[in-house]
Amino acid sequence: MQTITSSNQAIALEDKYGAHNYHPLPVVLAKGEGVFLWDVEGKRYYDFLSAYSAVNQGHCHPRIKDALIEQASTLTLTSRAFHNDVLGPFEKYITEYFGFDKVLPMNTGAEGVETAIKIARKWGYEKKGVDENQAKIIVAENNFHGRTTTIISFSNDENARRNFGPYTAGFIKIPYDDVDALKEALSDPDVVAFLVEPIQGEAGVYVPSDDYIKQAKAACEAKNVLLIADEIQTGIARTGSLLAVCGNCTCEKSCEKQATYTKPDMLILGKAISGGFYPVSAVLADDHIMGVIKPGQHGSTFGGNPLGAKVAMAALEVVSDENLAQNARKLGELFRVRMQKLVDRYTIVKLVRGKGLLNAVVVNDTEESSTAWDICVALKDNGLLAKPTHGNIIRFAPPLVMTEEQLHECCDIIEKTIAAFEK
Repeated sequence: MQTITSSNQAIALEDKYGAHNYHPLPVVLAKGEGVFLWDVEGKRYYDFLSAYSAVNQGHCHPRIKDALIEQASTLTLTSRAFHNDVLGPFEKYITEYFGFDKVLPMNTGAEGVETAIKIARKWGYEKKGVDENQAKIIVAENNFHGRTTTIISFSNDENARRNFGPYTAGFIKIPYDDVDALKEALSDPDVVAFLVEPIQGEAGVYVPSDDYIKQAKAACEAKNVLLIADEIQTGIARTGSLLAVCGNCTCEKSCEKQATYTKPDMLILGKAISGGFYPVSAVLADDHIMGVIKPGQHGSTFGGNPLGAKVAMAALEVVSDENLAQNARKLGELFRVRMQKLVDRYTIVKLVRGKGLLNAVVVNDTEESSTAWDICVALKDNGLLAKPTHGNIIRFAPPLVMTEEQLHECCDIIEKTIAAFEK
C-alpha cells in the first residue's frame, strides 16, 4: 500500500480513484483518541462530529478495542448458516438493555431501516389484515433514514433523489412535529406504521415538541399502527438520555416505568451501538411483531456475527458504566448557554437548538451560501472539526466522553472563529 506522507497526497488519491459521492472538509485524519483527532501532519483537533454520532464513546475506546482484538483472535464470522457462541448472549444482553423481546441484528443503519420496513409491512398483512401489496408507511418530511433506493423514495431531498428513480411506492409524507397531520394520515386503513426520527439530525437538529412522540404513539395505537423510532443517530446517550424517546430520563437502560419514556413498537439502532469499531445495527421489537419473520425471509451474511456482537456489548457497557447519558445532558446544557451568548452578540449566527450533545447553530445566511462551510473550514484551522448540514446549519456533536474543561475550550474556539466572521 502506498504510504501517505501529506494531506494533499491523500486528497489527490481519493479524487482520482474514488467515487465523488462525498464532499469532505480538506483535512486528512490519521489518528484518534477520545475527543481528539490528528491529521497526517500531526496537527490535533477536537472532534465535534463524532463520525455522525458513531463514536459517542470516543475514538479508540480501550475497552471496546480490547473486546474487538480478543474476539478477532478467536472467531469473526460464521454466517447465520450456523450458530455461534456470542450471538445468543448478545441478543439477550441488548433486548434486556432496551426492554424488548426480540432483536434482528444487521450491519448498517440503512439496513436497519430497510429491515424495519419489511417487518412492518409483513406485520400489516399477517396481523392487521391489510390486503397484499397495499400497505402504507407514514414518514415525516425532511427525514433522513439512509440512501438506499427504497429510503430515498420517501425523501424530499432532491439531491438524494434526482435521477435515481423509479421510486418505491407505499409511503405517505406528512409535516414533522404535526400530530394533527399524523392523525389525518392514520385515517387510511392501509397504514401499517409511522417511521420517525425523535429528533431530525441530518435535517438540522430539529427538536420536536416535548410531547410529540408520546402523542404520536397514542395516535398510532388508536389505529392499530406501529410506531417505528429511528434512533440510529439520536440513540446511545447522544441526547442526554439512553434514547431520545426516553424523554428526560437519564437512566442507563430503557424503563417503561418512567413517565417520560415512550416505548416504540420497533426501535432501530446503529452507529454508536458499536462505538465506531465495526458496522452493527439492530431492529428491536416484541414477539407479536418480530414473530412474523420466518427462516429465509430476511438476513445478512455478516448480521449477528460474533465480532460485531462482542464489540456491541462492550460499547453498550461503556455507555452505562461511564454515565455518558448524564454527561451528555450536563455538557449539552452548558454548550447551548455558551452558543446562545454568541447568538445574542453576533449577527452572523441567529439560532441555537438541540438536546444533549446533539446541537446545531443556524448561520444567518441562505442555504445556498458558502458561509457555514467557510466557518467550518476556519474552525478546522483553529483546531475544531465540525460540518455543515443543509447549507446554513452547523451541527456540533462531540464524543460524549468530553470533559467540562474541554467543552469550554471548544466553545472558546467557536467564539473566536465566529467573531472573525462578524462584519
